[in-house]
Amino acid sequence: MKKVVIGMSGGVDSSVAAILLKQQGYEVIGLFMRNWDAAINNDFLGNPTINNEICPQEQDYNDAIKVCKEIGIPLKRVDFVKEYWNYVFTYFLDELKKGRTPNPDIMCNKYIKFDMFAKEAKKLGADYIATGHYARIENGKLLKGIDSNKDQTYFLSQVNKKQLENVLFPIGHLDKKEVRDIACKHNLITAKKKDSTGICFIGERNMTKFLENYLPNQEGNIVNIETNEIVGKHIGLMYYTIGQRRGLNIGGYDDRMFVVGKDLTNNILYVAIGDDNEYLYSDSCLVTDVNWLDDQRVEKCSAKFRYRQPDNDVILEFIGNNILVKYPQKIKSVTPGQACVFYLDEQCLGGGIIKEVRKNNEKLWYL
Repeated sequence: MKKVVIGMSGGVDSSVAAILLKQQGYEVIGLFMRNWDAAINNDFLGNPTINNEICPQEQDYNDAIKVCKEIGIPLKRVDFVKEYWNYVFTYFLDELKKGRTPNPDIMCNKYIKFDMFAKEAKKLGADYIATGHYARIENGKLLKGIDSNKDQTYFLSQVNKKQLENVLFPIGHLDKKEVRDIACKHNLITAKKKDSTGICFIGERNMTKFLENYLPNQEGNIVNIETNEIVGKHIGLMYYTIGQRRGLNIGGYDDRMFVVGKDLTNNILYVAIGDDNEYLYSDSCLVTDVNWLDDQRVEKCSAKFRYRQPDNDVILEFIGNNILVKYPQKIKSVTPGQACVFYLDEQCLGGGIIKEVRKNNEKLWYL
């Protein structure tokens, strides 16, 4: 009997994935990852505890215990707090300091779930590891999950081919409703549990108060990039991303304003009026730290520049280890620090991190 070690998060997706694996005849072991220490990192400023006594991560662990007991599989627990800090959270803070918009979930998959976790699973004698991701692997290729609204291949784009060997995604062929129906059928405590949001393993936070613990705020001017008029004050460039409209606290204007850029040297947040403003658009970007999952390079494919964004037709120009991604049709709110992920129909080809955003062959000075 083949042994599978599955990451149990205390959520409905991993719960159902474990059920399906057991039904398929595997010996299944659950493994819960503790990646954040709320007591040490003092991250509960402004965030209530569950029942006034335990943090969300401990609640998730308790739910995982109950699910594994109901399913009839053992649950073990492993501590990756140091590794998460060194490889994921430090990266997150460093990117914010640069004025970029990082995606720590992608790095968590690369360094924690499909590296540290896989090594721990091997110690337990695992033939395979499994997670509750909405994705599929067929003939060695990473494919989108059937549920287009839940597909998570975007977050798997930095996981390399070697890491994807002997990996199972048991719910990739299901939609979310089917997953919850299976959980209800088995009377699992997670059946109607709300999906987790926020930063991977850190969860929902008042991000302003949370980040104050790690990065000093530096207030500055909000400037209309078209008129050079000061229209307000920002609370720190790290709190804003390209295309953002809410939370700008700009009064006295009938038209909606959107973030279009940042000037780190002068601590200026640039905005422009209208969600179709030309300053929001670019026609190419330089992508670095490329992780390519297919044996053949393609010149034309589609790409996502944000999670759940529609696929966009792009042209790829390989420049050493980097890729210049061209989209002559122009795309809105392409943002430095975010992932650019490539697709060929249902197949995820890999991805990289957006370093520069360009228009008319020139780097945009305000990004």
